[in-house]
Amino acid sequence: MLDVSSEEITDGPLGRALAFLSLPIVAQQLAVTAQSIVDVLWLGRLSGEAVAAVGLVAPLIGLMMALVGGVFTGEHVLVSQRVGNDDERGASRAVFHALVAGVAVMLVMVAVTTAFGRPLAGLFDPGREVVGLAATYLAAMAGAYTISTVSDVFEYGFIGAGDSRTPLFVNLLSIAISIGLDPVLIFGYGPIPGFGIAGAAYATAIGFGVGAVVMVAAAVWADRGFTFHLDAVSLDIAEFRELVGVGAPKVGQGVARQVARLVVVAIVSVTGGAAALTAYTIGARVATVVFVPAAAIGSAGTTLVGQNLGADKPARATRATWLGVGVGAVGLGAIGIVQYLFPTAVATLFVPGIEGQALALSVAYLQILAFGYWALGTIWTVEAGFNGAGRTDVSMYATMLQYWAVRVPVAAVGAFVLGWGALGPFWAVTISNVVAAVGLVGYFHYSTGDGLHERAAESAGEAASAD
Repeated sequence: MLDVSSEEITDGPLGRALAFLSLPIVAQQLAVTAQSIVDVLWLGRLSGEAVAAVGLVAPLIGLMMALVGGVFTGEHVLVSQRVGNDDERGASRAVFHALVAGVAVMLVMVAVTTAFGRPLAGLFDPGREVVGLAATYLAAMAGAYTISTVSDVFEYGFIGAGDSRTPLFVNLLSIAISIGLDPVLIFGYGPIPGFGIAGAAYATAIGFGVGAVVMVAAAVWADRGFTFHLDAVSLDIAEFRELVGVGAPKVGQGVARQVARLVVVAIVSVTGGAAALTAYTIGARVATVVFVPAAAIGSAGTTLVGQNLGADKPARATRATWLGVGVGAVGLGAIGIVQYLFPTAVATLFVPGIEGQALALSVAYLQILAFGYWALGTIWTVEAGFNGAGRTDVSMYATMLQYWAVRVPVAAVGAFVLGWGALGPFWAVTISNVVAAVGLVGYFHYSTGDGLHERAAESAGEAASAD
């Protein structure tokens, strides 16, 4: 069930290939999101300050993941193109070099967050208690994500090869362990002491560790999907150069996004304090659930585009992109309608007993976000058409404009000039999403008419011939 071969990706019905690739990714990412939601649900029972602390450092954690995300993107593109061209050992080389680069980046992040976590959290002046909790959570999560990098590298190997089921099963195991350990490590049970906010990160780390072991075993010894060839374990500077060449713009994109989010969080904190930070955290967590389907379709679309370009089928790669855009925009738009109608129920689910200004701001933010969900569905999916072709620089520039030319200025003007307070940055999020969606769709239409995918297919064929 939900099996799709490389031949079906390049020759079969596009709708079936997109569905069979994306559905396991949707399920997996929903499970990952459920894990983060469960963290917030349990921490909401610990204290409101703990929830605010998670929201405070979320952009910092996102910044860490943006740095390593460029490695994953470069790997994904190279693996999918090489599998499309029947170069299995070339795909394994990309995975190995991504593993070395990814772990190295995350070890640096562990050192930085351990040494500077408290000063970084204190930049936003949310109060001494929130700063302490935020610094603790940030350092612990840096360690957890270092472990997850091992699993993620092999996961992108499977997805690039067209197998999204194996990562789903492994991640479900990992997440189940993490969710089961959450209340035990946060509050304690029997002889096990409670670690408070750090316990949520410890539970995540243990789940990631089990998942990493299983994922590596599946890649080395399984006989389906992606197979990691051990003779690919050797360092090659040219391979690093190619990986970085494709992935570096993704790092720029992620850094631009996360630094802008830090600025927005600072504006939220200054104008609304802990109540606004709580609302922002709730809205961010819910939005994460909502854009999971679009992100999954975008990931599947990158595989479809990459493999079809590797197989010298540029027109099919273009059709796959437009199919994903349509599904993402319509699907997320429908979810937005539901959220707009029932915002209070969503807010109280996350923080039982929430009331007063925190509840009012949460309801307002959830309704504001709902207006831009169709745009989120568009952004993630149209970027696949560029990323699969190796043009990750387009996504980087689009994100820079989205966040720095639109979101940050609108947030500042709304909050400080128009006197909207925290509602200024809330509206800035939706407005920037809509502007980015319209711009990306227009530029993709222009680029494909100008031969974007034809040139990428030719380049993939030349690279394969050189190997």
